[in-house]
Amino acid sequence: MWFKNLQLYRLPTPWAITADQLSESLSQLVFAPGGSQDLLSVGWASPRDNGELVHASNGQFLLNFRAEKKLLPATVINQVAKAKAQDIEEQQGYKPGRKQMKDIKEEVRISLLPRAFGVLKDTRVWIDANNGWLVIDAAASAKCDEVIQALNKCIEKLPLTPLQVVLSPAAAMTEWLSSDQAPANFTVDQDAELRAVSESGATVRYVRQSIEADEVRKHIANGKQCTRLAMTWADKVSFVLTDTLAIKRVAPLDILKEQADAQARNDDEEFDSDFILMSTELNFLFQDLIQALDGEKRNA
Repeated sequence: MWFKNLQLYRLPTPWAITADQLSESLSQLVFAPGGSQDLLSVGWASPRDNGELVHASNGQFLLNFRAEKKLLPATVINQVAKAKAQDIEEQQGYKPGRKQMKDIKEEVRISLLPRAFGVLKDTRVWIDANNGWLVIDAAASAKCDEVIQALNKCIEKLPLTPLQVVLSPAAAMTEWLSSDQAPANFTVDQDAELRAVSESGATVRYVRQSIEADEVRKHIANGKQCTRLAMTWADKVSFVLTDTLAIKRVAPLDILKEQADAQARNDDEEFDSDFILMSTELNFLFQDLIQALDGEKRNA
């Protein structure tokens, strides 16, 4: 159940909220399938499909934001609208104008919507109230905005801020590559992206390829910065750090998988074991990463 992509946000340390309080707040926006004319329906669903909106374990909270989107491709609307426009042209003796064509497309969209196929997408949220973390398992910032908007609807004055660090990730990753020296507890892997800071946007990518320090220094000297870098933390977790401080492609390595397997005896225990292990290890990873970026900037 490890999160694959991490978008990091800060809460007060500690954040005084219980699982029951959190569940009561989320109950204001429980997911329900959309009606026949709803293109998008969102809300909170049970992370374990047991009716509970909050899964709590060892002081950690797991939430599940669910979105149902109706798939109604524009090509289908256009095809049906075109056929309908031809029928109208035959009846009235001339082609529909722009406004009439717009009305036709809207009528077609409304008529097709009840038959549109709905796709469910779950986005998991991990809250560590003790250490002040809220982490969204999402690759795109737009999805994070959607989740945070839903949280704000349920929790009045949610004390949430993005994680801010002293040294920008781009500057730090560029320095690590230039000096051929990773920060303490980290190693550099074989994927990286360097992009020109000029308007040209020239980009060099290393994919499963050794990153030679001399070659990288030439790119840096020519005005490029590192915007993505694959790394491993403590021989336990591999990931890709981006210039926006997103942590992507997170994967526990064998040592953690073996540890989790040894502790679990059934599905529930396996889920809890994974959740506790993930939250514990990622907390340590966050601490080391913040230290490598010269510390955290806190709002006054």
